[in-house]
Amino acid sequence: MSTPSRTLPSLDRTDVAARLRDALLGASFTADGLLDLLGAPAYAALARSETVPALRATRGDTPLETLVRLFLLQQPVPHARVADVLPLDACLEAGWLVRTGGDEVAATVDVRPYGGPDGEDWFIVSDLGCAVGGAGGIGSRDESVVLGVGGASTTLAGITVRTPVGSALDLGTGSGIQALHAAQHATRVTATDVNPRALHIAALTLALSGAPAADLRQGSLFEPVRDDETFDLIVSNPPFVISPGARLTYRDGGMGGDDLCRTLVKGSGERLNAGGFAQFLANWQHVEGEDWQDRLRSWVPRGCDAWIVQREVQDITQYAELWLRDAGDHRGDAAEYQARYDAWLDEFEARKVRAVGFGWIALRRTDAAEPSITVEEWPHPVEQPLGDTVRAHFDRVDYLRAHDDAALLAGHFKLAAEVVQEQVGLPGAEDPEHVVLRQNRGMRRATKVDTVGAGFAGVCDGTLSAGRILDAIAQLVGEDPVLLRDRTPAQIRLLVEQGFLEPAR
Repeated sequence: MSTPSRTLPSLDRTDVAARLRDALLGASFTADGLLDLLGAPAYAALARSETVPALRATRGDTPLETLVRLFLLQQPVPHARVADVLPLDACLEAGWLVRTGGDEVAATVDVRPYGGPDGEDWFIVSDLGCAVGGAGGIGSRDESVVLGVGGASTTLAGITVRTPVGSALDLGTGSGIQALHAAQHATRVTATDVNPRALHIAALTLALSGAPAADLRQGSLFEPVRDDETFDLIVSNPPFVISPGARLTYRDGGMGGDDLCRTLVKGSGERLNAGGFAQFLANWQHVEGEDWQDRLRSWVPRGCDAWIVQREVQDITQYAELWLRDAGDHRGDAAEYQARYDAWLDEFEARKVRAVGFGWIALRRTDAAEPSITVEEWPHPVEQPLGDTVRAHFDRVDYLRAHDDAALLAGHFKLAAEVVQEQVGLPGAEDPEHVVLRQNRGMRRATKVDTVGAGFAGVCDGTLSAGRILDAIAQLVGEDPVLLRDRTPAQIRLLVEQGFLEPAR
């Protein structure tokens, strides 16, 4: 793996970035072009930081093969081959390329094609050797490296609500992925990072992707934001790793335990405009004698609805090993590795931490007297992108908050798209032991319902009110309609809350 170059392309030559972009697109140096050239196995291997299959697939001399070897595989390429594909002299002058001796040139940064949500051809710039996954050991030698596209960044991009907004704030922008997405639907984008190198690379990402420039500011968390500034959208994929110290800028927050994530979440409420969203990835501690859900509820700022989803939990040994390997410590001196492992466990034991959770936090500014806070665990597969699902969750919160049981029974509902019913029971039994409704979209939830709930959901097409449907069901099953109306609203409320039923009018 290449050592990151300390030289970065110039920000003064945006004309060169535009010419370089045109050349990359002209050679089909795009996400689709890479897949066609490399094939699925080699393309997937690149995402695991394995380059051998891609090296084997690019042994020819086509323009696309030249660009893959130059910008993705960090291989020196003969001067003449590059001159046939890129504006070579301009790229050398602006610092995108350097001469390596003889008749070869090399890239100073990794440039990776990235497909936007609406088919846009974007390019993510990062330090050499740090484009995908973890830092793979680079971080242990240079703590200020800037990573490219990884699972965390694409997850956050996928769950972010994408409605048109006036202003967006990307805290800890890194290589600029979230700012790039925000630039497509926000009039004004502000991006911050404590690492000046990250701000430089984020500007390159935006320029090379043909996106508007962002207002880039150096500083930690909300420090670069003026006291009177508020935003319609705040996003952050912060350095959330809970570690002893702050050895690696790209991942370690430098605060004790999960204080950085807590500080970020609590501080966002006063920075949001009415109805604005704040969305984060975070790690949180599972502390002995403390309910993890209560811990997270305490983070939610006043005046905000919240939806917090825990996607994964690791015990402290798994967690320490994951991030030690991320830094490449397992490949170094054994005694040093053991000492660092001990330091992680000492830190956790001192704080009585037994496990660490990972997930998503979504806030929405509200003027409701009693904000809604939902904290749940959902480790199962979901369907990305989830931005519309997140927005719909808060729309349902508003609906349920405004409708008591009587209003709920007067309401009309439709069964959500692609919901199926499963019946479980012994073969030949007259009635199922239980009925499950399952979503095939969005969160892909499953919930158990009784026969009344299943029958109710099955006939919801927006035509009849909920009360009228329950009266008909009561007549069919021989039950007192008053009693049925009395006990069913809680089940209807749950089905609406989880997205199985949608208000029809």
